Amino acid sequence: MKGYWHFPALGVTASFLAVIFASKWFIIVFSFWILYLYFKQRLRAIVILASLTFSISAYMYIPELEKPSDDASFTSTESAFAGEISSPVTETASRIAFEFSVEASDERFMIVHFKADNDGEHNLKYGAVCTVSGKPELPDSARNPGQFDYQDYLLSQGMTHQIIIDSLEKIDCTGSSPMNHIYQLRSDLLEYVQQNVSSETSAWVNALILGDDTEMDDSVTELFQRWNLTHLMAISGLHVGLVVGLLYFLLVKLNILTKEKAQWVIIFFLPLYAVLAGGEPSVMRASMMVLLFMIAGKLNWKFSVTDVISIVFLLLILTNPLIIYHIGFQLSFCVTLGLLLSKNWFAKTNISFFTVLNISFVSQMMILPLQVEYFFTFQPLSILVNLIIVPYFSLFVIPCMFLILLLAPVAGPMAAFTDQFFLIVHEFVITALEFIDQTLFLPWVIGSFPLAGAALYYGLFLIMMKKLELEEMRQAFKYGCFLTALIILSVLRPYFSPIGYVTALDVGQGDAIVIELPYRKGVILVDAGAEMNFDEFEPSDKVYKQIIRPYLYSRGISQIDAVFISHDDTDHMGSLLYLIEDMPIKNVFVSTYYTFTQPLAQGLTDNGTTVVRTDPDDAITVGGQMFHILSPAEDYGGSNENSLVLHTEIGGKKWLLTGDIGTRTEKAILKTVPGLTADVLKVAHHGSNTSTDAMFLEKIQPEYGIISAGKNNRYGHPHSDVIQSLDEAGAAILRTDESGAVQYVFKGTEGTFITYLP
Repeated sequence: MKGYWHFPALGVTASFLAVIFASKWFIIVFSFWILYLYFKQRLRAIVILASLTFSISAYMYIPELEKPSDDASFTSTESAFAGEISSPVTETASRIAFEFSVEASDERFMIVHFKADNDGEHNLKYGAVCTVSGKPELPDSARNPGQFDYQDYLLSQGMTHQIIIDSLEKIDCTGSSPMNHIYQLRSDLLEYVQQNVSSETSAWVNALILGDDTEMDDSVTELFQRWNLTHLMAISGLHVGLVVGLLYFLLVKLNILTKEKAQWVIIFFLPLYAVLAGGEPSVMRASMMVLLFMIAGKLNWKFSVTDVISIVFLLLILTNPLIIYHIGFQLSFCVTLGLLLSKNWFAKTNISFFTVLNISFVSQMMILPLQVEYFFTFQPLSILVNLIIVPYFSLFVIPCMFLILLLAPVAGPMAAFTDQFFLIVHEFVITALEFIDQTLFLPWVIGSFPLAGAALYYGLFLIMMKKLELEEMRQAFKYGCFLTALIILSVLRPYFSPIGYVTALDVGQGDAIVIELPYRKGVILVDAGAEMNFDEFEPSDKVYKQIIRPYLYSRGISQIDAVFISHDDTDHMGSLLYLIEDMPIKNVFVSTYYTFTQPLAQGLTDNGTTVVRTDPDDAITVGGQMFHILSPAEDYGGSNENSLVLHTEIGGKKWLLTGDIGTRTEKAILKTVPGLTADVLKVAHHGSNTSTDAMFLEKIQPEYGIISAGKNNRYGHPHSDVIQSLDEAGAAILRTDESGAVQYVFKGTEGTFITYLP
């Protein structure tokens, strides 16, 4: 099997794709491919047998992530569960969390306690035997396209339910596992760094050496995410290589141990460091690869680097089949495989600058489809930014972090000097990166990469890299052009699609409707609600970052043609302030009576947005789509009654979008437009009984009523009498609090409603 271990690894990958896409064709195609290679006498029978065995076994071994339908297996009352803590206990300033394995079953729960002022000391340790009293509940699931799904995340960790504990008294634990000493050592190291290093530097030391990024400033984390630099915060081969090199230097060059004994120390130390560094897939991969090479060398086994990474891949999945769902696992192996396949091309370059550029190029290109699938964007200039930042981290930042950690206990003044020197240099680099971000951040918002497109992408990329290795530059350039054309076509895909969408996002107790016209003739938002941050009495960015922006990016939307804001309540306009920071907005339409806050007015000016105040009977056209303004015809004395009311026809249906108007404005609209009808009514004021009068419904005769309301909201919206009125009017009711996002998908004059939740 020497030199052929990548075939079983590819077989396992095919099985994983077969599981997540529910199609055995991946395994069938893989089987025919290796059998073809066998008949061409390019593979031996043992390779075929091993590959098929691994592939079929993996298909049965890797679990499918199926969401539980309900909580029928649990009682509605609090129960006591006996079991043990099966993960390190993570504790932040606000909460305590750990995984809990139930003794009487194979179930695992996520236990969460939000800290209170009256909390005392706790005895929560890895491996402790505990009794937990609480009610298992389903964690939050994504309620909108593109939204992060916490329920899926827990499923990928082997858990279906969580228990939120309101008091530590409901957890009774005794004992611990020997592994707890290692986790406690990690916790002590993190605390030691926080106490003995400046707060700014300790965040970087703990992130880059010990794998804990909880102290990192959110703005820096987001900056690194935008420029595809988050891999620098993930402990991987570079960090492990420095650890091994440093330890080897200390033991051998200082004549503490012989080379042979030093190697054995490293072999036993690396697994410990992998755990101390957080045990993420990237550090596990790097540590296991070094271990396998060192053990193979002592046993005189000859393995290629490709064999080693393939064996490590298989061992990690064998140990934990769920690890293959981990994004870090997928990205780490994808990049490493790309670098290994390109090693001959790298060897042809003798200039370090171009070698680093080539490595950056291959790394970014290898993960592009995965990055787009998970994050919806690609930043082409990140290749050049990585060219600068990666060597900076490799040659300066990470060595500084190790040096500070080593000097702190034995040479405090020298550690403090190194700390300050690092901060001066690092602040300059981060400031420069922020300047680049402000002036050159031009991401390609692709939305998604279809499976067939991803397969074609990797095929073209591998051919291009092979041509570069063979120095067939004209052929390589040709395939590079094909590859670029494929990426550009992915970006332009919406501009060739005759399908349009109207999506009422579930933003909780608020409104946000996204209209995407066919052929991307226009993208229109009607309201952009947000939650209120009651600590500062300002709109929170939570709804925008977790719901609105992910949806827009998932649809490949990077600019907005028009935003209609019904009125100035936070639940209808609060996210506009954050929207203008991220993407261009051509026009914002409001009523004559709308009042802008100073920050929003300044933000719109900085964005280059044209603000248009509308009047009744105005007809506004965006991308060929006409919107008629029906209200407010006069000042009704309140922001709700002064809501901007729109009437339009989309996908063969007439739509009436009503903001938060009450019955007074409804009557005024009927008086002004006596023959008004609507097939689709955006029910006013989230279904409050101050709106949606029975007479109003009788006149407009809606077929559908869309209610945007928060799940279990404190206002009791929608009210039962509104539901009854809609039922009596014969309107089908679509509610975001029950069904998540409500979407109308249309082509021409035909369309259908679908809901995100079943």
